[in-house]
Amino acid sequence: MTTFSYLRVSTIDQDTEKNKLEILQFVHNNKLGNVIFTEEKITGKVHYKDRELGRLLESMKKGDVLIVPELSRLARSVSQILEIINLCKQKEFTLYSLKEGFNSGDSGITSVITSTVFALVAQIERDLISQRTKEALHSKRASGVKLGRPKGKKGKSKLDAYRDTIIKLNNLRVPKTIIANTNLQSIKY
Repeated sequence: MTTFSYLRVSTIDQDTEKNKLEILQFVHNNKLGNVIFTEEKITGKVHYKDRELGRLLESMKKGDVLIVPELSRLARSVSQILEIINLCKQKEFTLYSLKEGFNSGDSGITSVITSTVFALVAQIERDLISQRTKEALHSKRASGVKLGRPKGKKGKSKLDAYRDTIIKLNNLRVPKTIIANTNLQSIKY
């Protein structure tokens, strides 16, 4: 049996130290041995299979333990969280979520209902945050505030030195994706 912990934060400004302490206390209190931490700074919008979490879940074996601070750290959608919980059951490892007091090893109907409700609440909370953000941006636009990256000024691009080459390739109807992926320094006319 190996004990793992997955810690995810969305921004570089956030840290996981508080979560590590809680997890270490949980591991000690439940005599789960040493814990191997997997940490990443990435948005939960990225599917779990495309993150370190996906690689961790793939490597886990029967009898292993995975501890997370809360279910919403696993994924942003209820369907992904439930998919992870089902994976735990299929591969026969245990998932603990400290905030919710969830234990996937508890096979009762209460565990299934609890995990579904907590995942649903987390998704609703994220959807409400997204809705408020969109409303605030709409309000800013309506009041005349320009949003987004400011327009660049001529002579300020690192591609300015290759302007003529890019125009020639464009006139030859070379697809823009090819131009973008071409080493422009290597082209000689």
